[in-house]
Amino acid sequence: MKRVLWSALLLIVCGAVVFAGGSGEKSTDLDAIRERGVLIVGLDDSFPPMGFRDESNEIVGFDIDLAKEAASRLGVDVEFKPVDWDGVILSLNKGDIDLVWNGMTITESRQEKINFSKPYLDNRQIVILQADSGISTKADLAGKVVGLQMGSSAEVALNNDAAVAASLKEVKKYSNNVEALLDLAAGRTAAVVVDEIVGRYYIAKKPGIYDVLSEDFGAETYGVGIRKSDTQLKAELDKVLDEMKADGSADKISREWFGEAIVKK
Repeated sequence: MKRVLWSALLLIVCGAVVFAGGSGEKSTDLDAIRERGVLIVGLDDSFPPMGFRDESNEIVGFDIDLAKEAASRLGVDVEFKPVDWDGVILSLNKGDIDLVWNGMTITESRQEKINFSKPYLDNRQIVILQADSGISTKADLAGKVVGLQMGSSAEVALNNDAAVAASLKEVKKYSNNVEALLDLAAGRTAAVVVDEIVGRYYIAKKPGIYDVLSEDFGAETYGVGIRKSDTQLKAELDKVLDEMKADGSADKISREWFGEAIVKK
């Protein structure tokens, strides 16, 4: 009898676990984060100027400074955890990280899987070329190899322009934008599609090597990625971001990285 009861109890517990985890999403929400005392932010640590490693191998960047200020206002410390960008949403929903704060474009496909904070920055998907490439329009990319970061919104933006995408010889995918731009400089690709904020920051460091096409693949906005179940965290983070915009803290961080206030009000 005891064995039968134990088996039944085990089945009930297992069923509850399966039911609770059926969505594949792990919830922590803000109370649990505050109890832990640390907010874990996931990022691609080779994504300047949003989040990257400096000469001392420290993770720095515009989004890093925003996240530090926000975490302080939420009453917790912050830890930055590099993750594979192509699997960043899986890392978030598994509970490996609490947020994705790294120049993450708000797209319909991502919104099906996660929530976002209020938008905090505008962006475009631009085309970077070698200087004096002779390419002057997107149509000139026909028959050429174009690079981009795997799993990025650049990939989505390019595919949304079906005519251009179909005309390309190859789309070469990289783990990060730095690798893509190095291959472009070496002549292994004809162009790279990339976030404007990131692309212009990078090419400013390499004068005379790159150029930017006048046409682009569309405008977009950045938001902080949040698990759908973490409604308390989303509400409090949105409130904190509004406060940072209102009191000038966000603009101050923006000027330190971009020389001007570009945070979306």
